[in-house]
Amino acid sequence: MAPSEPAAIPSTESAPIVDPRQRAALLLALALILVWGANFSVQKAVFNALTPGGFLFARYLIMPVCAMLLLWQRYGTRWPRLPRDEWLKLARLALLGHVLHVGLVTFGIHWSTAFSSSLILACGPVFTLLFLRWAGLEHLTRAQVVGVAVACVGVLTFLSDKLLGAQWQASSGDLVLLIAAAFFSAYTVTAKPLFERHGGVLVMAYTTLLGSVPLVLLSSPAGIAVDWSAVSITIWAGLVWSVIISAFIGWIVWGWINGVRGVARTAPLMYLMPPVAGGVAWLATGEGYTWIKLIGAAITLLGVALAQFAHRRSEPTPESVTVVD
Repeated sequence: MAPSEPAAIPSTESAPIVDPRQRAALLLALALILVWGANFSVQKAVFNALTPGGFLFARYLIMPVCAMLLLWQRYGTRWPRLPRDEWLKLARLALLGHVLHVGLVTFGIHWSTAFSSSLILACGPVFTLLFLRWAGLEHLTRAQVVGVAVACVGVLTFLSDKLLGAQWQASSGDLVLLIAAAFFSAYTVTAKPLFERHGGVLVMAYTTLLGSVPLVLLSSPAGIAVDWSAVSITIWAGLVWSVIISAFIGWIVWGWINGVRGVARTAPLMYLMPPVAGGVAWLATGEGYTWIKLIGAAITLLGVALAQFAHRRSEPTPESVTVVD
């Protein structure tokens, strides 16, 4: 009896194996975009109740505790020692990333709207490219220059109704947010060597501890003026959401997501944040949008995406900027 033919081996090409970590990272990234998008409306409610200064006072009493817990979890009771010049560099990062960026973002969001805030802060990669070019670390391609120009046109289009309507407080809030985005981009470029030498956890924790001291001192008058006993449970929940879930845990989760998926694959998801912020603000607060604002937002996001991802094939893609507040 002739032997039968061997059974066909299933082809692995027709059924690619899906890495569970990749799927989990994508789902977490989408969930985090929802958290960050909703956070703009949550923050505005908290700012109205506590004032921006009161929020900063509470945030920078909570954040150092989170940073110390993170250091304890990673290093135990023996935290890494650094030379004096490294501490000076970390202090400069704390000034850029916490005192200037977070401080300005807090007041900018309070003066502006949730959708405007999310869109303006999404322009961070444009500023990063400009800083890299100014520092001589990267040459802008023609497509990137076009992207920067398109983003500028989109921002002007988006803000045109406020400027023409003389809505000076909202316009000043957007201007403050633009400056804050520039400070965060400076932080991103300056922090890169320190991240490479010491890792993201150590740099984030140490700069948080360093930045908390001046921010608590500066915001203490506003913080003391708040009647904390009268703060509702809803505002307390919003404070915890904004400081611990969105900012602290969100940053850690986003770092893990980038490690699994890679920056290039994850960065485009950040452009979902303004639509999410706008949708949440529309549902929660009734914030309305004219066609000129929607067109301006679309042009801005197109320009930012073009500026960030258009690059020479022989050059690496610039790192994305994540503004999390």
